[in-house]
Amino acid sequence: MVTKATQRKIGAVLAGGLVLGIGALVVQSGLVYLFHIPDTPQVLVAIVLVMMVVATIGVVAGVEKGIAWLSNLNVRLLCGLLLFVLIAVFAFKLDIFTADIWGVKNPDLGSVMNQVRNMMLVTVWVFIGIEGASIFSARAEKRSDVGKATVIGFITVLLFLVLVNVLSLGIMTQPELAKLQNPSMAAVLEHVVGHWGAVLISVGLIISLLGALLSWVLLCAEIMFSAAKDHTMPAFLKKENANHVPVNALWLTNAMVQLFLIITLFSASTYVSLIYLATSMILVPYLWSAAYAVLLSGRGETYEHASAERTKDLLIGGIALVYAVWLLYAGGVKYLLLSALLYAPGVILFAKAKHEAGEPLFTHVEKGIFTCVVIGAGLAAYGLYSGLLSL
Repeated sequence: MVTKATQRKIGAVLAGGLVLGIGALVVQSGLVYLFHIPDTPQVLVAIVLVMMVVATIGVVAGVEKGIAWLSNLNVRLLCGLLLFVLIAVFAFKLDIFTADIWGVKNPDLGSVMNQVRNMMLVTVWVFIGIEGASIFSARAEKRSDVGKATVIGFITVLLFLVLVNVLSLGIMTQPELAKLQNPSMAAVLEHVVGHWGAVLISVGLIISLLGALLSWVLLCAEIMFSAAKDHTMPAFLKKENANHVPVNALWLTNAMVQLFLIITLFSASTYVSLIYLATSMILVPYLWSAAYAVLLSGRGETYEHASAERTKDLLIGGIALVYAVWLLYAGGVKYLLLSALLYAPGVILFAKAKHEAGEPLFTHVEKGIFTCVVIGAGLAAYGLYSGLLSL
């Protein structure tokens, strides 16, 4: 359904804006740790301005050039992570890792199941954007590279996520790790090799976040550009400049990014709260994607000449759907309602696109979906006004 496609794209853009807001906070923490600069809102504003200038220069140079620059940067950052892992392997101590491994001595952690549930959103946040290769598939020289890039990216991120977390728990105890300030990975390496380890991680962190900013600016603009090409967003978002950059989509998404950076600046939200909200913004699009995969494979649509793959895709889609439902449960109602509050304004662009196409705004099913979104947004707005909800 058109509304589902639109919601997936709007969700990704809004999540991207929140991720960039979080990124500004992390860059600031790295600079504070490295150079002992003042940890003030004014410093954060300066960081935001520099980050956006760097990202804009990279994007205006051309999408293809920006992707190539980002790819080269990621390869170099991968070497830094490998160095951390190698050092951590030799510093790992089994007795530290196994001491109270289930968190029994710390009642604040809750049961093992509660610990798993509380970590779900943070874990998913790490993988936001892993589907970026498919977003840029139209620009790939070979379509087969898209699937390879997605799988390799997922496995690489998962591998480093597990290694960094598990190895850190064998270097410092859980209470010690919990007290560390961002960037905590720098403090872990400093604990092993001294101050130069913290410098290495902090510098790598700053460069990494600048690269992440470029990737999300590229990704957000490309999402809106792709949506405009399939008529789920207004036609003005299809405009490209001489470097094949979707300029109108870039301006619109950059404005949204700036808005979320400002919200980050003045909000009293914690780093983890912003991670939860960014992740929740993408959970509903993931749910729709999984549900649509089940719908297509269940009906046999697009499988007229590939019946052998239908059962496999139905199984994969079913597992993905169950997992997406579990993620929504793990995230809780609070962030789902806040997500609805951010989703609702997206109907303005959707309505303009439908008007340009000369089509009715909603089908009967889409009216029901939109009604649920509006109700959720209304509850979230009331909760923020009354103090029942907070960012």
